[in-house]
Amino acid sequence: MCGCFAASALCIWRCFTIGKLEHQINEEIRDKELRVIGADGSQLGIMTSSDALALAEEKDLDLVKIAPNAVPPVCKIMDYGKYRFEQSKREKEAKKNQRVMEVKEIRMSPGIGENDLNTKLKSALKFLADGDRVKVSIRFRGREMAHTHLGEVILRDFAAKCEEVANLDKAPKLEGRNMSMFLSPKSAAAVKKAQKEAAKKQAEAEAAAKAEENN
Repeated sequence: MCGCFAASALCIWRCFTIGKLEHQINEEIRDKELRVIGADGSQLGIMTSSDALALAEEKDLDLVKIAPNAVPPVCKIMDYGKYRFEQSKREKEAKKNQRVMEVKEIRMSPGIGENDLNTKLKSALKFLADGDRVKVSIRFRGREMAHTHLGEVILRDFAAKCEEVANLDKAPKLEGRNMSMFLSPKSAAAVKKAQKEAAKKQAEAEAAAKAEENN
């Protein structure tokens, strides 16, 4: 009697508690006819829900409705508990691998030298390659406020040097004593396309120069 009760309790747990998560399974499936797929992926044909459930029970597996809108609905025989466990693991792994985009800041002065500028540019390109957004800013001090247009020239030139891998999200804008712009990384496909176009232009320029030399 105890064994029957335990088996009955297990059936209730497998048939209803798990079924509420996403799919209709086992006794929850009440369609007149079903198209059934075996645990090995084989097509078992169209049969009644009771016959399909009997097949699943023979193998100590679950009958799971995987395509409820098909005519007739499609069900698969599987270990639903194992399926849910593996799906949960995949979702956790995917979430773990997701990276939140951060905003990195590059600060410069209106009188920045070429070497320092190249160092800042290298840092910005690294941040962009890592998938981060970049805020590039210039702070004006004292009399430098009379020449803010020079800061805009520096920022726009900086953005142009990053254009192969970055989009200009926000153009240079003066706020108080700071002028800032925002760059965001382009998709891998966009970067590849830009590199291809740049290589094509370079090849055309080299061909034109060679042709001019020959003439």
